[in-house]
Amino acid sequence: MDGRVLGLNGVTVRRGGESLIEGVDWSVLEGERWVVLGPNGAGKTTLLNVASSQLFPTEGRVEILGERLGGVDVFELRPLIGYAGASVSGRIERGTPVLDLVVSAAYGYLGRFREEYGTPDYGRARALLGHWGVADLAERDFHTLSEGERKRVLIARALMADPELLLLDEPAAGLDLGGREDLVRRLSKLAANETAPALVVVSHHVEEIPPSFTHGLLLRDGRVVQAGPLDEVMSAENLSETFGLPLKVERDGDRWTAKAA
Repeated sequence: MDGRVLGLNGVTVRRGGESLIEGVDWSVLEGERWVVLGPNGAGKTTLLNVASSQLFPTEGRVEILGERLGGVDVFELRPLIGYAGASVSGRIERGTPVLDLVVSAAYGYLGRFREEYGTPDYGRARALLGHWGVADLAERDFHTLSEGERKRVLIARALMADPELLLLDEPAAGLDLGGREDLVRRLSKLAANETAPALVVVSHHVEEIPPSFTHGLLLRDGRVVQAGPLDEVMSAENLSETFGLPLKVERDGDRWTAKAA
């Protein structure tokens, strides 16, 4: 695999005659922590769906964990990919206990599916819930949780199978300031862990980039504006082109901000 966890070459996805992403070239290596930034409709979620093997490209080549998409059984590949996003949340049945939701990820299910889980599975699930600050919610129905609580539970679920690639689609969306900052802190701690999987987080806001992240990819209208190390990507010129208005970009320590120039 030569250290490459994810590789996209000339990837295009078209639906109804429209290109959702167009000609995307992108590589993620072991140990890298990427943020994908862009406005609404830029193609960020489509890109993550391709990276998670949930969506096949119209054109181009995709390699995930050394396997070519289209030439591998995706049901064997997907347990190696942790994914959390609104598309997962929307498929969870009402009445699903949080603990069952998390532990079932080790078996490729969304919630309990007539299987018996072992003590180590429950132990790992409870430990992950504790790590993300929601251990006390283990017996609750997922659909009774707040937005911030759901986000943390889904990240714990995405980590349950000890994935080699972790993809998070807008994990801070809908959170208040306190919830966002707590999540950013926890993501930064995860990113700083050398044993953590390669990590990709999608966001609209530069303020949500956690410390310890290494790389950025900017998308506009389905095309890559810039991709590479954060220090090179996070310029006012690049972000202004990405979001379609003049922006002033500042860095304060290990955090970024952007506002209209």
